[in-house]
Amino acid sequence: MVTLLLMVSLPLHAASGAWHASASGPALSHRGSWMKSKPLVAPPGTAGAVSVINWRYQLTGPVPSGLQVRLCGVQRCATLEGGSGATRELAHLNAGETLYMLFGVAGRGALPPGLRVLSSEVMVNYQN
Repeated sequence: MVTLLLMVSLPLHAASGAWHASASGPALSHRGSWMKSKPLVAPPGTAGAVSVINWRYQLTGPVPSGLQVRLCGVQRCATLEGGSGATRELAHLNAGETLYMLFGVAGRGALPPGLRVLSSEVMVNYQN
């Protein structure tokens, strides 16, 4: 009886989960243009709403002045500050939505030869 009473009085919590994805590329060759990463895809059957997304990206060389990076879903993007961190700007997106990063460098002219995104990573935390 006590066990049953304890089970009934426990609050119901939403189930939570997380998924990780990473991709290499793109090459960054010219200022003034935006380059899109390969898709960062959730595992099949992922359901729920995004709560927080941790990100990290690495370049093959020094970060060029004017680098701008965005993490995007289908209909909205979050501006990322620095090479790693966390954002809640994409909270409430469908947790199964494919994400991608956009890389742009302000200004005009060529960037150092061979500069590319070595890796783009996300860890998506979500609640059902």
